[in-house]
Amino acid sequence: MRNFFILFILHLYILNVQGQEIAILKYDGGGDWYSNPTALKNLIYFSNKNINTSIAPQPSIVHPEDPKLFSYPFIHMTGHGNVVFSDEALKNLKLYLIGGGFLHIDDNYGMKPYILPQLKKLFPEKELKEISIDHPIFNIHYTFANGLPKIHEHDGQPPQALGLFHENKIILLFTFESDLGDGWEDPTVHNDPEDVRLKALKMGANIIKYAFEF
Repeated sequence: MRNFFILFILHLYILNVQGQEIAILKYDGGGDWYSNPTALKNLIYFSNKNINTSIAPQPSIVHPEDPKLFSYPFIHMTGHGNVVFSDEALKNLKLYLIGGGFLHIDDNYGMKPYILPQLKKLFPEKELKEISIDHPIFNIHYTFANGLPKIHEHDGQPPQALGLFHENKIILLFTFESDLGDGWEDPTVHNDPEDVRLKALKMGANIIKYAFEF
C-alpha cells in the first residue's frame, strides 16, 4: 500500500508538470451528475488561454470506484439531487484526496442535504470549514476581495465556499449558493451577463490553479 501511495503521488506530480486531464465525477444515487454539460469544457478553454494550463480540451468522466480516478489531479462534481458513495468509492476517494488529488463539488441547487452525509462518511474525523476571504484560492491569480462570487440566485443566501483540509491544504472544496458551473456553461444556456459569466470563469480558474500548484 505504501509503494502504491508513493507511485500515486509521483503520478500526480508528473501530470502537473507535463499536462493534465481533468474529470467529471459520475456518482451513484440518482442525482444528475451530468448536469451543466458544457461547463467544464469552457472552464478548460478559459484556463488554458488565461492562466497557462495545458489541460486536454474535453473532460473525462470517471466513477469513484474506477482505478482511473487516480489519473486526474482535479475532479469536478455537480448536480441537484441524491448522492451515494459505496464503501469502495469512499475508500478510493479518501486515498485519492489524501494522496494529492482535488475534488471540487459545486452544488447546482439541491445537492447539499445529500452530499453532506456522504462527506461525513468520507472523512468522519474532519469538519467542513468556511474558507476565509484572504485564502490563496481567492487571489492566486484573479482577486476576489469578497470571496466566492454569486452567479445565480436561489434562496437569497450568500454564496459559501467550504473546505476539507489535509496538512493545511484544501483537498475538497464545496461551493453552494453560487452556481459556478452555471456560469461556466455556454452563454446561450442561461443568458448570463458577460461580466457575471466572466466572474464564474475567473473563480473556476483560481480553483484549478490552486489544485495544481498547492
